[in-house]
Amino acid sequence: MGLNETPLAERVHIGFFGRRNAGKSSVVNAVTGQEMSVVSAVKGTTTDPVYKSMELLPLGPVVIIDTPGFDDEGALGEKRVKRTKQILNKADCAVLVIDSVVGKTAADEALIALFRQKQLPYLTVYNKCDLSGYAPQEENAIAVSAASGLQIHELKERIARLTHTEGPERRLIGDLIAPGDTVVLVVPIDSAAPKGRLILPQQQAIRDILEAGAHAFVTRDTELSGALCALRQAPALVVTDSQAFGRVSKETPPEIPLTSFSILMARYKGFLETAVRGVAAIGRLADGDRILISEGCTHHRQCGDIGTVKLPGWLRQHTGKELMIETSAGRDFPDDLSPYRLIIHCGGCMLNEREMRYRQKCAADAGIPFTNYGTAIAHLHGVLQRSLSVFPQLAALLQ
Repeated sequence: MGLNETPLAERVHIGFFGRRNAGKSSVVNAVTGQEMSVVSAVKGTTTDPVYKSMELLPLGPVVIIDTPGFDDEGALGEKRVKRTKQILNKADCAVLVIDSVVGKTAADEALIALFRQKQLPYLTVYNKCDLSGYAPQEENAIAVSAASGLQIHELKERIARLTHTEGPERRLIGDLIAPGDTVVLVVPIDSAAPKGRLILPQQQAIRDILEAGAHAFVTRDTELSGALCALRQAPALVVTDSQAFGRVSKETPPEIPLTSFSILMARYKGFLETAVRGVAAIGRLADGDRILISEGCTHHRQCGDIGTVKLPGWLRQHTGKELMIETSAGRDFPDDLSPYRLIIHCGGCMLNEREMRYRQKCAADAGIPFTNYGTAIAHLHGVLQRSLSVFPQLAALLQ
């Protein structure tokens, strides 16, 4: 991803739902102006969610998600319906496509009930209005024809209004610094680092620092000491990759604020306070307790992988307990969290805010403490208090 591209997690996620053969894929193709989904008269042509990142005017950068039919049948159909339900946990809004010739069915009513249960803004689209002549009276409904293009432009406008939200702009780091400040970003380059690129939080931090009119100074952990000496003035902040917390905290003078990309990302996603409160559970772990370490992305595991190797090792070393560590990655997240005594999640840079809130809520509903990589690693290295110094109200929770 380039510095000027919109990350997947920052795009509005729009899910298209409905029965088989209601015309979901045809409506998706008409809205996007592309043959994004295969269209066929055969029921169940869409067998897996289809994702498309694009610019959808007048909305901007979005992810369009075409889902399998909600009325699918059989053992395989049940799995497809389950995947469709999972999309509800990440969609920022829903578009329910109904065949206006057939009319609203029990499957459509079930979807509407789910939208309301999850407090998901939705719009009902009656397709094939050129055949039925149907004109809906519902306030949040519109009649269209994917075949002729009738009212497709109006549909785009309605979707844009559905997802428009007012509120303060979220910043990853820009609100913590002033114009002219220097921020040192510590980026380890080892066997676990991706080849030829920076990871998303590092890219976002650089961009946000530049937009704040400040200076980004990027260095490896192995060159940090020399980098700090080379600066004429002490930096306003040092931000490190969590796995280098131990070394970086020792080499960064105590008067210089220090935090991590993961901690900043947890705040950006809205769950840092939860992570700070949840990290105390590490001190209560006992032999045989099960820990879930979850990542929002999928990548090739290296020998020094943070989630499957380093973090489990630090946990066992710190607690001295025989812990049962389980992992999940990407879109997979356990339905039943009750067996776990703690969930340690990544910063969630590849997940949108709604899906992170859903995962956090699942843990809260099950009564399972929830923290994140950066907070946990800072705690395990004894530097959590210092890493939260830029957030005094959260640092106070540790006292």
